[in-house]
Amino acid sequence: MKGDPVEIPKEGREVSTTSAATDSTSSAGSTGNKKPVVIALAVVGAIALIVGILWFVGAAPSFLNVGSHVKHGGHLFRGGVAAVIGLGLLVFAWIQNKKA
Repeated sequence: MKGDPVEIPKEGREVSTTSAATDSTSSAGSTGNKKPVVIALAVVGAIALIVGILWFVGAAPSFLNVGSHVKHGGHLFRGGVAAVIGLGLLVFAWIQNKKA
């Protein structure tokens, strides 16, 4: 019958009983833990996308070029990598949000 506890035998241990209502609430509680991860992914992805666009136009802040031996050039490559990473993180955050 619906709503009756289901017995799940465990090897060599006691028989535990769980109901369908308990299972649905426990799985719903675990999806709430993904929300901070989704927000962090979205924020980092947006920042990476903005930095990528800044590198494309050549207006990247000077602290991003510290320690770089290439002072001129490489902006398109760096901008492309930052934009791809940013888009990848935004897509991953969107997919994780859809699962939640």
